[in-house]
Amino acid sequence: MTTTRDIVTAYYAAFNAGDTDAMLALVADDVRHDVNQGEPRHGKARFADFNDHMTRCYRERLSDMVIFAEGHRAAAEFIVGGTYLATDEGLPEAHGQTYRLPAGAFLSVNAAGKIDRITTYYNLADWLQQVGA
Repeated sequence: MTTTRDIVTAYYAAFNAGDTDAMLALVADDVRHDVNQGEPRHGKARFADFNDHMTRCYRERLSDMVIFAEGHRAAAEFIVGGTYLATDEGLPEAHGQTYRLPAGAFLSVNAAGKIDRITTYYNLADWLQQVGA
């Protein structure tokens, strides 16, 4: 039996490996992706587009990961260590700035064992300061 904790752990392992295909394999077709800034994204195709965008603009690795799981819900706390690779629309110009940012996420897993909600939080003002805005 695969637990919610196992699924979420595999999702973040795929993230750290830069394996967006493995990440996509773990999410439901109707996944809801709530980001810290902006409108929610619905569906696997929009989540894939987001991952492509993030891969182009940022190189990130998560550390100090702590995952809490109960039933079909999970929460994760981690540090995002990253490099700002390409200018993201509406944000400061990228020139290889590095950052280290505390973040957290809430996730849920459906009965089929797929992640159907990912909600991520971080302090945008902290990130902006770190990249020199």
